[in-house]
Amino acid sequence: MASRLRTWSAFGDIRRRPSEYEIVTHQLHYSMRKGRDAPYEANPAAPMNMWFSTYRDDSPLACEDWDGFRDPDQYTYREYCARQDEKEVVVRELCSEFHDRGHDGKLSKDWVNTLRTVFTPGRYPLHGMQLMAAYVGQIAPSSYITNASCFEAADYVRAVCVVAYRTRELQMAHPKAGFVDGEQATWQSQKEWQPARKMIEEALVAYDWSEAFTALNLVFRPTLESVFYKTFSEVASKNGDELTSLLLANLNDDNERSARWSAALCQYAIGQDKKNAAVLQRWVDKWTPAADEAAKSVASMLNTIPAEGKADVKKATAAAKGARAALLERCGLAGGTKK
Repeated sequence: MASRLRTWSAFGDIRRRPSEYEIVTHQLHYSMRKGRDAPYEANPAAPMNMWFSTYRDDSPLACEDWDGFRDPDQYTYREYCARQDEKEVVVRELCSEFHDRGHDGKLSKDWVNTLRTVFTPGRYPLHGMQLMAAYVGQIAPSSYITNASCFEAADYVRAVCVVAYRTRELQMAHPKAGFVDGEQATWQSQKEWQPARKMIEEALVAYDWSEAFTALNLVFRPTLESVFYKTFSEVASKNGDELTSLLLANLNDDNERSARWSAALCQYAIGQDKKNAAVLQRWVDKWTPAADEAAKSVASMLNTIPAEGKADVKKATAAAKGARAALLERCGLAGGTKK
C-alpha cells in the first residue's frame, strides 16, 4: 500500500523537510496552477485574463519553473517585519536624539534650501518606485518573486515615511522655508527633477513584468539611489547634517538587500535559459539612458551649495554608473547601453 503523501510533497522528491521560508512561500499563485485554460476562472478573453496572459505568461523572459527561484535572504513576512522594526527603532532614536540637541536650528540657510529642493521632494520618486515594485509583485510568475517584490515595495513605503518624518521636523525648525507644502510644486516644475519624473512616469506603463523588474531593480534603483542615498549622505555630513546622513545610510541597507535577490533572480533565469540574458539586456539598454540623465540632473542640484561640502557631479554620476555596472555584472549582464 502506497504511503500517504506528506504536506511538503508539492516540492517533489526533495528528500528533506522544506525550510520555513519555502513552506510559507511555495506555489501561492492560483493563477499559475497546472492545467489551467486561463490565469483565472473566467472567460479567457476577460480583460484580467488577457492582461496576465499577455504581460506575464507571454513575457519574453521565459522559464519552465519559476518556483525554483529562491531569495538569498529567504525572508518570510515575520522575519521581514522583525528586521525592519529594528531599523525603525534606530530611526526613532536618531530623530529623538537630534531633536533634543536642536540640530535642525543650527543648519545653514544654504543647506536648508538644498534639503527643501532635493531631499524632501524625494518622497515622490520613492513613491513612484514603490508603485513599480508593487506591480512586479502583483504580476510576477512565482510567489517567491512576488514576496521579494512586495517586501521591496514595503521598503519604499518605509523610505517615504522616513523622508516625511524628516520633512515635518524641518518644517518645525524652519516654518517659513517651504517644507511640507512646497514639495509637490518642486517635483512637478523644477527642471532638475524632470528627467527623474519622466523616467518614472514612463516606466509605470512598462506592463511586461520582466521589463518593469529590469527597469526598477537593475537600472533605476542602483543608479538613482546611489546619488540620493550615498552621495546625498556624504554631502549632508559635510554640511553638518548628520541626522539626514545617518537616516539615508539606514535606508541604503534595503537597497543592498534588493541587489542580492535581483542578481539571484537574473542568474536563475539565465541558468534556466541562456536566451533570457538577451531579453534582460534589451530592457537594460532601453532604460539606462533615462536613468543616467536623471542621476546626473539630481547630482547637479547638490553642486549648487556655496560651500566646501558640495557634490562633484562627474564623480557622483560615475559612482552611480559604477553601482549599476557592479550589479549587472553580478547578474551576468553588460553594464549599460551599447555604443
